[in-house]
Amino acid sequence: AFFSLSPADIISTVEFNHTGELLATGDKGGRVVIFQREPESKNEPYNQGEYNVYSTFQSHEPEFDYLKSLEIEEKINKIKWLPQQNAAHSLLSTNDKTIKLWKITERDKRPEGYNLKDEEGKLKDLSTVTSLQVPVLKPMDLMVEVTPRRIFANGHTYHVNSISVNSDCETYMSADDLRINLWHLAITDRSFNIVDIKPANMEDLTEVITASEFHPHHCNLFVYSSSKGSLRLCDMRASALCDKHSKLYEEPEDPSNRSFFSEIISSVSDVKFSHSGRYMLTRDYLTVKVWDLNMETKPVETYQVHDYLRSKLCSLYENDCIFDKFECAWNGSDSVIMTGAYNNFFRMFDRNTKRDVTLEASRESSKPRAILKPRRVCVGGKRRKDDISVDSLDFTKKILHTAWHPTENIIAIAATNNLYIFQDKVNSEMH
Repeated sequence: AFFSLSPADIISTVEFNHTGELLATGDKGGRVVIFQREPESKNEPYNQGEYNVYSTFQSHEPEFDYLKSLEIEEKINKIKWLPQQNAAHSLLSTNDKTIKLWKITERDKRPEGYNLKDEEGKLKDLSTVTSLQVPVLKPMDLMVEVTPRRIFANGHTYHVNSISVNSDCETYMSADDLRINLWHLAITDRSFNIVDIKPANMEDLTEVITASEFHPHHCNLFVYSSSKGSLRLCDMRASALCDKHSKLYEEPEDPSNRSFFSEIISSVSDVKFSHSGRYMLTRDYLTVKVWDLNMETKPVETYQVHDYLRSKLCSLYENDCIFDKFECAWNGSDSVIMTGAYNNFFRMFDRNTKRDVTLEASRESSKPRAILKPRRVCVGGKRRKDDISVDSLDFTKKILHTAWHPTENIIAIAATNNLYIFQDKVNSEMH
């Protein structure tokens, strides 16, 4: 499937819900678009589970902080679905400062025959009401209603970069550059600060928090990554303020690779626990790494995403691309990992076979039942027929946000203002 939004609506986050039936995207204009998977049709077996627009709503508006003379963008930084408790669905969405809880409900019946109101909804003259009638529910066209349930404001001085719902289904955390807060989903006027790395003197600031996530099964554990390339696993049972981490995961730097850009490219832009909870996946500028929770000294696997850019770091620094924050994702069985790259390419790495593939999200590849062809980037020397040279890569086309269906081979790829959904066999070599 392929969905194109207007140019202003650059997609800024993509998230499947826990069953994979719904997919939410947030954009730069503060809007959330929810796609729903159609049930399989017996007449058209090929039409199995297409995603179609289910609901669109404005989540955040631009604001102005008069005390700091700061504009607060409406751009949605993250969306997180809550586990479904009843017929309604709930999600959290956040911009730089404010987190909101939304409830999504369906209505296909409406009451008719009120005692005190007429059909238009105006109040009747009470003197004309002589009999009592029982309202009845009549079928109506399906309506999807989205209502704001709670607004969690004033919790952050800096920009919120991640939110994560705890496995206890009662609390969630939000992280900005220097602090992580723990909220109760039912309480909006206070949160508990669980990590604070702000130095007494801001001139001593050496690193910032880049992402954070709760462990999928243990409600006391969470991890946060830093701009220095390290991961800190924290245990909330140890103390209320988790400034002292339980474990620090850091790879010692190879002195032979040291360069002016070493610090920038080692910054971790995303961290994700595996579904099993045994591993963590991190993305930095050039690589994705898999860490075992029981081994702090180095990652157990390292995959090169686009090593051919090593020689181009100078120009990528000049055009600011070196600061792009790519995300990463696990498939449902934790056997394949996916992350984005430039030129609308995205990469997949099979952890078992150690095979990897580069695929392209383009309009050609999004035609129904089109098969994605692996792409290759060549660096100097001989070129094969379909190879793309490093110098012809388009750095304005970048895939920062990707999501994988929790159980099936369905992936969502956000390429600027286009959303691609590839499903079934993503690539016959990979699966």
